[in-house]
Amino acid sequence: MQGPHHIEYPPGSPQYRSLSSGGTVREESTMVVPLRAGGALMGLVTFLRTAPSVFDRGEIELADELVIRTAVCLDNARRFTREHTAALTLQRNLLPQHLPAQSAVELAYRYLPSDERTGVGGDWFDVIGLSGTRVGLVVGDVVGHGLQAAVTMGRLRTTVRALARLDLSPDELLSRLDDLVGQTAEEQAATVGPDAGPDDVATGVTCLYAVYDPVSRRCTMARAGHLPPAVVDAEGGLYFPDLPVGPPLGLGGLPFESLEIELPAGSLIALFTNGLVEGRDRDVDEGLAILGRVLSDHRRPLDELCIHTLAELLPDGPAVDDSALLLVRTRELDARQVAAWELPAEPAAVGKARERATGQLLEWGLEELSYTTELVVSELVTNAVRHASGPLHLRLLRDRTLLTEVSDTGHTSPHLRHSASDDEGGRGLFIVAQLVQRWGTRYTPYGKTIWTEQAFPPHYPGAPRPAGRRA
Repeated sequence: MQGPHHIEYPPGSPQYRSLSSGGTVREESTMVVPLRAGGALMGLVTFLRTAPSVFDRGEIELADELVIRTAVCLDNARRFTREHTAALTLQRNLLPQHLPAQSAVELAYRYLPSDERTGVGGDWFDVIGLSGTRVGLVVGDVVGHGLQAAVTMGRLRTTVRALARLDLSPDELLSRLDDLVGQTAEEQAATVGPDAGPDDVATGVTCLYAVYDPVSRRCTMARAGHLPPAVVDAEGGLYFPDLPVGPPLGLGGLPFESLEIELPAGSLIALFTNGLVEGRDRDVDEGLAILGRVLSDHRRPLDELCIHTLAELLPDGPAVDDSALLLVRTRELDARQVAAWELPAEPAAVGKARERATGQLLEWGLEELSYTTELVVSELVTNAVRHASGPLHLRLLRDRTLLTEVSDTGHTSPHLRHSASDDEGGRGLFIVAQLVQRWGTRYTPYGKTIWTEQAFPPHYPGAPRPAGRRA
């Protein structure tokens, strides 16, 4: 298709006079009619006759009708193009275009909307880096198509990322998301009024959230009305975890339950939406069986496996519902990247913790971080001794950054605050926060963990690639 080109009309020509006057110009064998849409001039339509003859009234009216219809069609096409471009831009901004590399997993993913007109839909997926080298895996589905479903999807994806950063367990995260979806549905219904159609209010949201830990090789997951993931172990055994169902989001009042499974390094997890396995002429069980056959070739590169999966399940593209697929191959953090100690909850533990930490940094060639790490360890262990009971645990992780963790049996988290000039304490955590890149708290059924993250020195070779298996 040729690009636009510049056209000039000589002064005195019918086209020139029509542009100048804004009206129809008639000459012998020639008639020029302005092409307008919404009062704006879009161009000119020129009617020519080979034989000399003046256009009569009927022909003029016919020409006007043809030009009006043409203007409406062109304006609709232009508007559709503009809306389609805006919809695609929205979809690109709402879905991840590039997922950063994670030490815990290897990734590949695909998204196919069923709405060919707008190219957007309500399915989504995400991979979220968490503290302690863990990773959060998300896949969800908003019932419906088009912009309304995409906007709701974008709100939910942003909320899931925010909740995941709080290190909530999968069942707790879904509970909070359930509250948000219920409130959003009520707000939308109140906004659009009683005459709203089914496309005006987004209802019916399913979600699956999982957290994988490459140190323990444990994966904890929960689902809200969503299909369970497919898991292929390192030896090729396929199964669908017996994950408690949980209601779709937004219903409220019903609990969600988590399931924890062990995943040896090299295991494959497939998270997907129902549009991938369900079709007009195929039920879910048949689709899951096809997916299982495809995933049996689990040693293929993940991108190839994505392509093969879509070719088998959606050879003609999604016909009924949007489709999202997230393939994850688990890794395991090498034992040489992890150092952990149990300490008694007594004052003497502070000195022991500093000694263990600095000795480990010397072994790793990270002496430059010893001073900061000593301050971090001293503050966190001291707080644990003062405010918690039971044994303490200190752990250092050498990944893409240096992670320092102190765990205890308490559930009260220290708060960052500015101490007054006459305060005898309260400055330790504030100082720690200024020395590290990030810090935070995550809770477990047995207590809490305070963690910090430090960048490596500029000359340090950086985090080693995780080994496939423990040495």
